[in-house]
Amino acid sequence: MGKGCIAATKYFLFLFNLIFFIFGATIMGFGLWILLDNQSLIAVLQESSMVLKVVSYILIGVGSFSMLLGFLGCLGAIYEIRCLLGLYFACLLLILLAQVAAAILIYFQRDVLRKEASEIVSQVVVNYPGQNKTAEQAWDYLQRTMQCCGWNGHEDWVANHFIKNNSLGLYPCSCHNASLPPDNVADSGFCQAASNDWPIYETGCLENVGSWLFTNYGIILGICLGVAVIELLGMILSMGLCKSVHQEDYTKVPKY
Repeated sequence: MGKGCIAATKYFLFLFNLIFFIFGATIMGFGLWILLDNQSLIAVLQESSMVLKVVSYILIGVGSFSMLLGFLGCLGAIYEIRCLLGLYFACLLLILLAQVAAAILIYFQRDVLRKEASEIVSQVVVNYPGQNKTAEQAWDYLQRTMQCCGWNGHEDWVANHFIKNNSLGLYPCSCHNASLPPDNVADSGFCQAASNDWPIYETGCLENVGSWLFTNYGIILGICLGVAVIELLGMILSMGLCKSVHQEDYTKVPKY
């Protein structure tokens, strides 16, 4: 391989590692968001789901490792350090295999995850208002922003202890349909209905969340494929540069 090709490979590898470093920072940020967020469905689930907390720690670890790997890849590319390039290739291969294994695991466990999410949300709805303030605030926020009520539907709130034992015709304020009177309804807690018909959204949050995922699945899939392509290109370029450096070193060895 000529010097021009080696230089091009080196700088392309540096560019891909820089992008890989940015993706690692994004993954770590997503893991931190899952761990620290208190205003979405994630907050509702993580209060009771140990699996989600473990996933957040895994994402933080993978993101941090990816950032370190991107840094080492940049260093190995610029200074043409063969051991770093080989280590970089091996680590990228392991990450790619781990991502494929995680995707397969999530796919085959999707029914279990959906059932667990349903059970957690049902407990929040039944015990509202209770001691789990973070999860309840997140659930109120989700119902308002997603314009939904309950997980499967507004019927879920019939099982709520407070509503069931009260004769005032109460309904969750965060379910209130903004297009119906009255105006200036509270963001959380219970409101009193003027009649037996609650002025609320009829759709369950499960359907709305599913619609959101279906609408944005192209973006999510594109990001996943983009990461995989960058990893494959990084592996190819690292091996090409490592082989070129080896050949260049071999030609410099004096022959007797």
